[in-house]
Amino acid sequence: MVLALLVSGVVVALVVVGLFVFGLRRRLIQRSGGTFDCSLRWDPPSGESEPSGKGWVYGVARYNGDRVEWFRVFSYAPRPRRILERASIEVLERRTPKGEEELALLSDAVVLACRHGGTRLELAMSDDALTGFLAWLEAAPPGQRVNVA
Repeated sequence: MVLALLVSGVVVALVVVGLFVFGLRRRLIQRSGGTFDCSLRWDPPSGESEPSGKGWVYGVARYNGDRVEWFRVFSYAPRPRRILERASIEVLERRTPKGEEELALLSDAVVLACRHGGTRLELAMSDDALTGFLAWLEAAPPGQRVNVA
């Protein structure tokens, strides 16, 4: 009985420490400012008439100079999972979530289909975050080519 209580206490303590570390990591990512909630779907299947909700990963994006660093929310990694260079981002289309995507994304999300280098990706963010993201793209230094549809 004592052993079961001890094991239960250790499990609860580990869960609390894990949740604390998630919160601390997010706080450290957001400390420098310029962050927004952003779901990402890397290399989605093209030509779907009804997009599925598969492949979306919830994350936090942070502006850092001429790039956006994207971090998974449910990760302990201190480094960004993806780095998007401003000069390599080409916006293809903007749309609202369809079908199963509505369940996979936040309620007020707008989907932005892009190409980064040669890879297609989709970003889902709030309307306010989208306005800021598009303004950041268009505010490229003189001489840089930016493709915003």
